[in-house]
Amino acid sequence: MGYDLHITRAEFWAENDDAYIDAAEWLHLVESDDELTFDPRNGRHFAVWSGPGRCESPWLDWSDGNIHTAYPDPPMLGKMLQIAGRLGARVQGDDGEYYASIDDHPGPMPATATRPTDDSSMPAFLRRERRENLLLYGLIAAIILAAIYFDLW
Repeated sequence: MGYDLHITRAEFWAENDDAYIDAAEWLHLVESDDELTFDPRNGRHFAVWSGPGRCESPWLDWSDGNIHTAYPDPPMLGKMLQIAGRLGARVQGDDGEYYASIDDHPGPMPATATRPTDDSSMPAFLRRERRENLLLYGLIAAIILAAIYFDLW
């Protein structure tokens, strides 16, 4: 499973209906940036960055009103921050954490991302997902225990 960083105008990247980055904005930005080149083999909005970094071909892609990439290294995070500044947006991880500088880079990826333990700091989307998962796991455990107790195997 991948871990993406998103350039978004939304409070939480997955709930961006009111804070959409338009595809035309992304297309114009790529065309005006000498370090970005479209790679249509991977989709109409897929761009490759020619800057320095550990990745062989660092990429960015626009979809559903956000721009994203997977496992960016610190130089790519720097480029994402630059792009976010040009678009009036921010860089945000899958779990809702914001990145304001290269110093915020979490270190070597693909380390498994951990979610905050304090629910109040989590976006509503993740709090809802956590509650639903807890209910589902509890239901499964109850069914297994009932099957064992009543010898239904």
